[in-house]
Amino acid sequence: MRSASLAAALGLLALAACSQAEPEVVVPLPPVQDDRFTEAPEAPAPIEINKAAARTRDELLKHATRGSLRGLAEVANRNPDFKSNLGGQSHDRFWDLLRRTGVDPNRKLRELFEQPAGLREIDGERWYVWPDLAAKDAADLIPEKLDFQERRRLEELIGEDGIARIRAGEGYPGIRTAISEDGTWIYFVLGQDGEE
Repeated sequence: MRSASLAAALGLLALAACSQAEPEVVVPLPPVQDDRFTEAPEAPAPIEINKAAARTRDELLKHATRGSLRGLAEVANRNPDFKSNLGGQSHDRFWDLLRRTGVDPNRKLRELFEQPAGLREIDGERWYVWPDLAAKDAADLIPEKLDFQERRRLEELIGEDGIARIRAGEGYPGIRTAISEDGTWIYFVLGQDGEE
């Protein structure tokens, strides 16, 4: 009996020794400062437009500064697919109508070129788009996906009604213009029709 109790005691001792886990050693590390929370956010690097697009932009600015709708129309007419309206009117007549109703296309174009440019690829061709927010896909324009500065600019550019249109799945609904990388002026729309 003594050997049975000794065997039982040794078995319990062996079982207890096997079941004990080694104590976990926790070494506290000093806090690491996360610079993301202490530094001001960095603006994305501006898009550098190429020479051909810059020449076209500068030519458009020259005409817009002089108030020449006819000069703008001459540049637009170099591209048979240029879009300014969906009503089929000539560009200079359409822009003249807008000017007579209180919307100055020359001023609007100058204001657009004061904004940063965005870059969009359409069918393998790169387009420089003003403002840069108009180059984003509709899904990326939802205010919650933008940083604070972009969100504020978006609201300034298109207002709450425009943001509601974006939330409904539309693309950028505001005034915008684009020049292709070969210097072709693609469109200048005032928000009432699309660039497609």
